[in-house]
Amino acid sequence: MPLIAYLDCFSGVSGDMLLGALVDAGLPASALRRELGKLGIEGYRLRVKKTQRAGLAATQVIVDLENDHSHGRLNEVLALIDKSALPDHDKKSGAAIFRRLAEAEARVHGATPESVVLHELGSLDTVIDVMGAVAGLRLLGVEGGLFASPLPAGGGSVEGAHGSLPVPAPATLELIARAGAPLSQTDWQGELVTPTGAAIVTTLARFQRPAMRVDKVGYGAGSNDFAGRPNVLRVWLGEKSPEEKGATLLVETNIDDMSPEVLGYVQERLFAAGAADVWFTPIQMKKNRPATKLSVLCAMEKEDAIVGVLLRESSTLGVRVTQVRRHEADREVVTFPSSLGKATVKIKRWNQEPVQVSPEYEDCRRLAREKDMPLAEVYRIVQAEAIVYMKERGIQ
Repeated sequence: MPLIAYLDCFSGVSGDMLLGALVDAGLPASALRRELGKLGIEGYRLRVKKTQRAGLAATQVIVDLENDHSHGRLNEVLALIDKSALPDHDKKSGAAIFRRLAEAEARVHGATPESVVLHELGSLDTVIDVMGAVAGLRLLGVEGGLFASPLPAGGGSVEGAHGSLPVPAPATLELIARAGAPLSQTDWQGELVTPTGAAIVTTLARFQRPAMRVDKVGYGAGSNDFAGRPNVLRVWLGEKSPEEKGATLLVETNIDDMSPEVLGYVQERLFAAGAADVWFTPIQMKKNRPATKLSVLCAMEKEDAIVGVLLRESSTLGVRVTQVRRHEADREVVTFPSSLGKATVKIKRWNQEPVQVSPEYEDCRRLAREKDMPLAEVYRIVQAEAIVYMKERGIQ
């Protein structure tokens, strides 16, 4: 199975922390330097050293610049990436990261992505961090996907090109908001997620923790060493665990302040997003208020889409997600010419038991109206004739 990577951002994420974590997990520093050499740029030295953060062993990657060289604008950075000798996939990923970064900066400063000056975000060490992370993931063989934990919000302020800014920095928060990335609260102060780290993760990663078999763990050190807090990014490498047969997600939430019309619309949106089933249950909440429990069954890979619909279209502030097992019978839909007209039936098969035939409601309702017959009688005729039709054609 293809390798996957999970970024455990409990203490934040930055470009250099990600490079350090990849090297610590087994990426040869020589291979990283070789790939970065394909950028065709000079004026820097990549240093790799073993260190500790709050007593935890980690790897730190440092970009030493000979001078403060900056590319400034988006088109300059994209031109640098495009003319490099890196693989096309790396160029595409790197360009996407810098475009996202420029869009966030433009939104914050009221400019366009093409005109905004990236300041320190367009500097040489940022280019090294971004393209090094892209190339490093490829060199490690991460082909099954990159995943990430919620990002810690941090607190306090940080000094930027325009003065003191609140944490998360405006560009960082804009990147997080655009991606709909989850934030976690912590008492730790300081800038835990940098704009570069946020741009890389929100562009390349999915914010979920996959079921996986962990083979390697790497720790990338941040530049600061705080007492009592390991300032590291942790990367887990391994294979995604095969899903258990019949594994399905049950997503639920309780709602007491929405009209039935809106609930009906939410149900439509959930089915459009890939829900296998949606149903409502009347419940009593605190203070004996009547409410509705909205339940959704969906495949594992549909979790993000289903949760997104619920949080966007309903008034709920949170949802519960539980993995359940679902046994399904084999099903087949057959349309045949009954004596009343064209009709559709659903055939259910389970083990070696006799098949069951269920007429489709919409067809039976149409036939009942056309023939002016009771709906129950139409059901009986269609079901009986469908069984004969199947036997004549050897459908078992």
